[in-house]
Amino acid sequence: MHRLSRRQLLPLLGTLAPAGVRAQNQPYDLLIRGGRVIDPSQSLSAVRDVAVTDRKIVRVAENIAPGQARVVIDARGRYVTPGLVDIHVHVYDGVAPLGIPADPNCIAKGATTVVDAGSAGAATFPGLRRMVIQNAETRVFALLNISLIGQSTVTEDHPWGELLDLRHVNVKLAQKTIEQNRDVIVGMKVRLSRQIAGDNDLKALDLAREVADAAGLPVMVHIGDTASPLSSIVGRLKKGDVITHSFHGRPQGILNDRGRVHDFVLKAVDNGVNLDVGHGRGSFAWKVMDAAMKQGVTPGTISSDVHQFNVNGPVFDLATTLSKFLHLGMSLEQVIERATIRPARAFRFPHQPGTLRVGAEADIAVFEMREGDFPYEESSSGTGTPEIRMGHRRLMPVATVKAGRIYGNAAIPVVRI
Repeated sequence: MHRLSRRQLLPLLGTLAPAGVRAQNQPYDLLIRGGRVIDPSQSLSAVRDVAVTDRKIVRVAENIAPGQARVVIDARGRYVTPGLVDIHVHVYDGVAPLGIPADPNCIAKGATTVVDAGSAGAATFPGLRRMVIQNAETRVFALLNISLIGQSTVTEDHPWGELLDLRHVNVKLAQKTIEQNRDVIVGMKVRLSRQIAGDNDLKALDLAREVADAAGLPVMVHIGDTASPLSSIVGRLKKGDVITHSFHGRPQGILNDRGRVHDFVLKAVDNGVNLDVGHGRGSFAWKVMDAAMKQGVTPGTISSDVHQFNVNGPVFDLATTLSKFLHLGMSLEQVIERATIRPARAFRFPHQPGTLRVGAEADIAVFEMREGDFPYEESSSGTGTPEIRMGHRRLMPVATVKAGRIYGNAAIPVVRI
């Protein structure tokens, strides 16, 4: 917590009544004061104060008296958003090959709600629930991998994917796992790249589809370098399903040989299939993004796919991924929409993420917009040397609130009255 001088405190707190009286007139547990609130769920982009009581957003208004709150965060000159929602991360730390700790890489970076995208399958899910979901400060949900063993990454040391042998798929056990964990499993995940599924891609997708349909849940499909044409994969998807790694530069991508977005992709989007970014280590290509956006095709959701092989670059975190889309010409409001209310609607979460509406769970992120020269690297394997573009703005998380409680030590002034 920052120690502020009396001169610094006075403009922040205003004129306060004596302590005994003030205690009776403090209806708010927390007040985030003076920031530019960007909440696409309410079409709001303006300077506002946000008040929290009993874990909930209770008021969003101008000039709420700071003396009415027990704790005040000074957000002047900064941006206040709903807690970010990242629907593609890997946080089965110490077990799944890609896993990293959730809290220092998610909630500490402004992402209060995340979805682990298939690190665990039916045989390994109990550990994910017990060791991560039940212990992390970050709100962690999961997509169940159609493979029993969960994710098996592909590296030089272990070039075997989890779907090369479909004996690792058990539909009944997957269905049972979902029914036992409906509070935290929000969909199915299937990785279809040739190294992971070989020639089994369509069979694996059909099995994931069977489980998802029985449970009434969507499927997230990992595309790129597939044995089967993308048209056959996309043709099996339904409204509410998610294509992740949508903007990679490898074979079987969303662009045809002329650089145009495939008609079948456009049709799928029109039918309610969500194009998710899933930046990752090999799935964000500047030229693909340029071509798609020039044709009016933008991501439905922006996710990081942060894991142990990209957390130190080029992904780093969701905020950095969002900054790349600012460089691509999207507005801050458009970027925040794709990391809050849109991903919140992609899956059926038991709480209300992605919004600062009165009555919603008080998950809030505060950012600074740094200006300077920031090298932003793509991550699209198979296209030669990664292209680096120089951006001039970067979103930097400086405070996160989950359920009305400040996580860690905020990097901006916090006053406890």
